[in-house]
This record gives sequence, structure tokens and C-alpha cells, in this order.
Amino acid sequence: MAHPSQLGFQDAASPVMEELLHFHDHALMITFLISALVLYIIVAMVSTKLTNKYILDSQEIEIIWTILPAIILILIALPSLRILYLMDEINDPHLTIKAMGHQWYWSYEYTDFEDLGFDSYMIPTQDLSPGQFRLLEADHRMVIPVESPIRMLISAEDVLHSWAVPALGVKMDAVPGRLNQTAFIASRPGVFYGQCSEICGANHSFMPIVVEAVPLEHFENWSSFMLEDA
Repeated sequence: MAHPSQLGFQDAASPVMEELLHFHDHALMITFLISALVLYIIVAMVSTKLTNKYILDSQEIEIIWTILPAIILILIALPSLRILYLMDEINDPHLTIKAMGHQWYWSYEYTDFEDLGFDSYMIPTQDLSPGQFRLLEADHRMVIPVESPIRMLISAEDVLHSWAVPALGVKMDAVPGRLNQTAFIASRPGVFYGQCSEICGANHSFMPIVVEAVPLEHFENWSSFMLEDA
């Protein structure tokens, strides 16, 4: 999860998030190079009185400064489109989970099981155990198996919400009357935190998302326990 005064992204916990981090670094390096070149040109123009007559009116340099930005845009656009298509790709999911946004909590339904579903509320500050995070802990975590393709079906019952978990590279709007779909794979065990990312009313800040990725055996034990408890 994020730390105080952190400048970069959270550590990636899914293949798509790793791709997004690489693309971010790629685009940032291009931005730095362009900024350095523009800064050099500005300093050179301000600090020297010399003028090159070939720069004032030159067909060649106009061709260069037209083609070069086009090449740079292509170098940014192609990786971006590749990741965009990767994020939309859903092949043979092992598990489907339906997340419904409410004011102000989430409810989860494991559609591959006959009767496995629960509501997930934020744990109030006064009820937190030592080591738990304020405004981020939920009384029921969404448990998933590691290294398994997970399909999320996301909707809302009242107003607009947004189901977002930064470490997994997932953010999808929850729209009343519409079923949106996204997918991800948790590449390592862990607990990953997110929050509603669409302003949805007075308690918008108090509907956290907690995803716990566990080995398949532990997930099977958890699902059996939940089904017996139901």
C-alpha cells in the first residue's frame, strides 16, 4: 500500500499493473528529454546574442521539427494501445465476483458458488485492532486465489461509485442499471487496499475495498467455511 510522502506508484501486484508502471517510466523519460531540450533552447536564446541565419529560414529544420514530434507521439501511443487492449482482455476466468456499490458499503457475490455473498463495511476507528489501517480496513475482505484470472462484474444500487484497487491496476465505475466488467490476476499473496473513487455522497470516504490474495488451498478452505457459516 502507499506510504506517507511516497512519490511513485504502489508496488505492482498484477501483470497489468507492472505493464502500467513500465509505460509510466517510458512516458516520463520522454517527457524529461523534451523538457531538457526546451530548457536548453530557452537558456541558449536568452544568454547569447548570436543568430544563425540558417535557423531563421530553413526548410530542413521545419521538416525535422514536424516529423520528430510525430515519431515521439507514435512511441507513446503504441505501448499505450497495447496495454489498453491487455486490460480489456478476459480469457477463461477461474472465478467471477460481482461487486455492488451502495451508500456507503460494498457487497460481494461469488457467482460460481450457490450461496456465497456478503456485505463489506468499513471498520470504525474505535474498533480497529493494533496494526490495522484507519479508513482502509473492512469487516469482510474479498478473498481471491493467487495466480488465477478473476472476472469482476461491477454495478451500483443507488448512485455512481467506482471500484478501484491501485496495486492490482483495477479501476471500474459502478453505474446503477449497468453491469461493467473487468479482470485481473493477483501475482502474489497479500492484502491490497482500495477505496471508492467516485464522489458518491456524504460518506464517500468511508467505503474501503480490501482484497486478500491467498493460495488456492486456503481459498478453498475459506469458501467452504463461508458456505457452512451461511
